[in-house]
Amino acid sequence: MTRQPPSPASQHVPLDKEELRRIDAWWRACNYLSVGMIYLRDNPLLREPLKVEHVKHRLLGHWGASPALSFVWAHLNRVIQRDDQNVIFMAGPGHGAPGVLGPAYLEGTYSEVYPDKSEDAEGMGKFFKQFSFPGHIGSHVTPETPGSIHEGGELGYSISHAYGAALDNPDLVVACVIGDGEAETGPLATAWHSNKFINPVRDGAVLPILNLNGYKIANPTILARISHEELEALFVGYGYKPYFVEGSDPAEMHQKMASTLDAVFAEIREAQEKARVSGHADRPRWPMIVLRTPKGWSGPKEIRGHKVEGSWRSHQVPFSDVRENPASLELLESWMRSYKPEELFDAGGRLVPELRALAPSGPRRISANPIANGGLLRRELRLPDFRDYAVDVDQAGKVLHENTRPLGEFLRDTMRNNMSSFRVFGPDETASNRLQAVYEVSKKVWMADLLPEDADGGELARDGRVMEMLSEHTLMGWLEGYLLSGRHGFFHTYEAFAHVVDSMFNQHAKWLDICKNHVPWRASVASENILLSSTVWRQDHNGFSHQDPGFIDLVTNKSPSVTRVYLPPDANTLLVVADACLRSIDCINVIVADKQKHLQFMTIDEAIAHCAKGMGIWRRASSDEGEEPDVVMASCGDVATQEALAATAILRERLPDLKLRFVNVVDLFKMQPASEHPHGSTEREFDSLFTRDRPVIFNFHGYPWLIHKLAYRFCNHEQLHVRGYKEKGNINTPMELAILNQVDRFNLVIDVLDRVPRMQGRAAHLREDMKNAIIENLRYAHTQGTDTAEIANWVWPG
Repeated sequence: MTRQPPSPASQHVPLDKEELRRIDAWWRACNYLSVGMIYLRDNPLLREPLKVEHVKHRLLGHWGASPALSFVWAHLNRVIQRDDQNVIFMAGPGHGAPGVLGPAYLEGTYSEVYPDKSEDAEGMGKFFKQFSFPGHIGSHVTPETPGSIHEGGELGYSISHAYGAALDNPDLVVACVIGDGEAETGPLATAWHSNKFINPVRDGAVLPILNLNGYKIANPTILARISHEELEALFVGYGYKPYFVEGSDPAEMHQKMASTLDAVFAEIREAQEKARVSGHADRPRWPMIVLRTPKGWSGPKEIRGHKVEGSWRSHQVPFSDVRENPASLELLESWMRSYKPEELFDAGGRLVPELRALAPSGPRRISANPIANGGLLRRELRLPDFRDYAVDVDQAGKVLHENTRPLGEFLRDTMRNNMSSFRVFGPDETASNRLQAVYEVSKKVWMADLLPEDADGGELARDGRVMEMLSEHTLMGWLEGYLLSGRHGFFHTYEAFAHVVDSMFNQHAKWLDICKNHVPWRASVASENILLSSTVWRQDHNGFSHQDPGFIDLVTNKSPSVTRVYLPPDANTLLVVADACLRSIDCINVIVADKQKHLQFMTIDEAIAHCAKGMGIWRRASSDEGEEPDVVMASCGDVATQEALAATAILRERLPDLKLRFVNVVDLFKMQPASEHPHGSTEREFDSLFTRDRPVIFNFHGYPWLIHKLAYRFCNHEQLHVRGYKEKGNINTPMELAILNQVDRFNLVIDVLDRVPRMQGRAAHLREDMKNAIIENLRYAHTQGTDTAEIANWVWPG
């Protein structure tokens, strides 16, 4: 493999002898703490010979990436101290927590946040014992870690999180260390393109630092096994100016890293100053660093004839038989003493003064930077009055309107009022989802090349605030970084392809759950708001691949303290829901609303009352007032509601003595008991709407079994009959697709006839008519390629 000559930045020697000695000592202290966290439960300073009882029973954690992480941190502190830089740190390697926790402890922040982990021998002992220990903290950079907004439990999101934090943070530099295993993931590979969306006039900068330590868990990494020329070409092709810092000798590597950071921070400042003085935002070739170090750097070189440092064997715990093997216990003690802890910590166990002085002070400490506890900086949005965007509904069910278009106007003015703290994120679908009104106040940010034809409807601009890229992973990462650093945002995508970020949603939900319920020092952040549009029931042109409403099933699996799901049936309920979501904190709000034209049912005042309840009776569609109903017809979702109403209209016309109650659900979690979800229903609330013993025909937007999962503990669950999407579809007309999945008005009428005993004998002719209607509508769709005028032009007859 061809090796690269030293980078120009490493030709001068920036550290004098004393600076080199101190920075190396600070790094040794970090490495000492990393080993202690993995192995020790007592005797933290080795003030007595190491014994078996000092070692944890279960050795958990990851050593391999930790030394490089703390190495970068040590050198960032030097630049922060010297130049008063504003820097936060992203640790991409999945299990690199020791390399982050150690610096946070040495800076004093950890002890400030957790006073029992004090800066002395007793506190250090507790600090060691808690790591990967039952009831305490994990081996990732979890929410409990000061200075972090990125866990890395699932690899691939460090760069997108970093760029999200840099947006609208003009003085911030986000140092993002990417593991070379992480660099093999799809989300990470795409996120390198984020540099085409950073505006040097108004945004901060991201400094990617790719740590090539050569190995994953048990295999070499791809980027560590290609030539220097190929690696350099890759990052030049991505639009970066790569610097290479390579080696294993600490003294040489300290000098190389110091000179390289001097160079890249100077380049960042120069690019920003040029853009800000001129007001002209071109895309710089932003610097990045390739840091090639041995995996498990500074650890045991070899164990029992096997290479460890610079090998996959150092990925986790280099040797684990410490309690059983006296030789391994001796090796552990020798390894830890090689860092010379007696030189690093005073008699009380605190870092010696000359090394404490290397860390910045106050909020300039990486571990105490308020941007990494973004709730401290969050300010409420200046929201317009959503009532101003309401659709006029003089007669319910008579007017067609695109549900999401008024939402786009509401988001437009929300952005206008919050031009440095609110952005809209979506994968090339803003106009497709009818949200294009946002372009009236800010176009799509675009720092790549612009062509003359872009001026003709391309909606691109250097200073745009709408974030569009055909990568849901990168967009979601930007949004999460933006939210966790104190701002607000709104993400939209096609419903079927929200699954692209299923596991990313999982990670953010877990982060919020821990922060909200277990980390009191973290301030509240704005909620993550997700709109799912272009929904399953209006995919007649895209077909089967675009028909999947299952993202909400995933959402219901996460902690009820942080998850909310809304299915507004029309434009005005969507406005009410969106306003509430944008005001909320510490949650993930998922809104399902189709972009096509739909009948409008509620005035804005009715929508406000309905959304406040979460579900309720629609009197105009009911015929049971003052009496027990024969049947309850319920709906959740826009198309599901329209078909349920159409079924109700048929029943009321043909069976006028049928006592029917119509219930609409807008807040999905109202279908769950209050004991299970904060938005859930009490038994009395649920029974008052759905009765205790009458049949309920529930027409649902998504997979039918989800309603059963939520509602199974309620009294009347046995009488709950749910219709929903059943994986039936292709290139269909809207009515054909509904019929195939039995959510159509005709099948719903038949359902009622089947469930109400007194109707079974006297409604045979109505049943026949419904079966004939199904046959005729399918025939018409297959011969004419569209739905009948009666279906397409149907309005509520009330």
